[in-house]
Amino acid sequence: MITPKFRNQQSSSFHQELKKRVQDYFAEKNLQTTGDFSLYFKAVLLWSAYVALYVNVVFFTPLPWIGVVECLMMGGLTAAIGFNVMHDGGHGSFSSSKFWNKIAAFSVNALGASALMWNNKHNIVHHTYTNIDGIDDDIEIKPMLRMCSTQKKYFIHRFQHIYVWLLYPLLLIVWVFASDYTKYFRKRVGIVPIKKLSRFDHFAFWIAKIGYYFMMIGLPIYKLGFVNWLVGFLIITMVAGLVLSIVFQLAHTVEETTFPVPADNNDIENEWAIHQIQTTANFATKSKLISWLVGGLNFQIEHHLFPKISHIHYPAISKIIKNTCDEFDIKYIEFKRMRDAILSHSMHLKRMGNA
Repeated sequence: MITPKFRNQQSSSFHQELKKRVQDYFAEKNLQTTGDFSLYFKAVLLWSAYVALYVNVVFFTPLPWIGVVECLMMGGLTAAIGFNVMHDGGHGSFSSSKFWNKIAAFSVNALGASALMWNNKHNIVHHTYTNIDGIDDDIEIKPMLRMCSTQKKYFIHRFQHIYVWLLYPLLLIVWVFASDYTKYFRKRVGIVPIKKLSRFDHFAFWIAKIGYYFMMIGLPIYKLGFVNWLVGFLIITMVAGLVLSIVFQLAHTVEETTFPVPADNNDIENEWAIHQIQTTANFATKSKLISWLVGGLNFQIEHHLFPKISHIHYPAISKIIKNTCDEFDIKYIEFKRMRDAILSHSMHLKRMGNA
């Protein structure tokens, strides 16, 4: 299988008009497309809270119930840092400085995942071939889950909308101990080859993994004992895994999003921008709290169309995008509440399991 081709977007008046209107917005407001002080303050706040909790749990050994609460908070902070700091940094939208974008992007190494593998999996593959079976790694959870109709169906999938909630908490654990290495050694994400890594890239990959294992496994076991470490580690990683999974899946695997199949000539029916809108959904965009916590990833349509724009601008440009979609008669998928999106995701899984 080779990667499909999109229609020539140079001939798309929709995409050209959309880009023009968004560019005009930033020009008229005299704004940079990257983050501002509010984002930098949030980044410092999230990381400070994470480090403070880590130090207290590992070095000051709080009472068991306090330790459990702090580990729950660390799990939530792990996801929040990924959403708010690493994600914008990885797309080059955290700051106008390349240095600080790299620092933000590589912060994911401290949380257990590889920034190098993430860049290939997310920025290059997922953002280009969203929801295309066999290419988009985000919907490749076979054989445990059937995410679209072109994937093989097994009897167990009839119950996937139920047992999926037991699998999602394992996301970060699998990510940290398995999937990064699969991509590293196979030198590809699915069918898409990874650009040849430099010596520094190889060094960075391994030193990041070793550093994480020391800080999150070796040192805590030495200070707290194996059982205490295991309980705390599972709480942190499973909370983070559940939160990450929910936000990722609500963006693309709900009832109204599509899973385009390349034609016989390997072309995708629509040009790239329309493809992104049809395969992506927003949720709870009126909730400032949810937007703050998930780094604007409830505005997934805006993010997929303009990944190099920081999430702090998504509420404003969403109005432009929505109006442009209306004018060009393109469906803009949005769930008013997060629970509506979760229900739609569950119903999608149920339909895929019974189809």
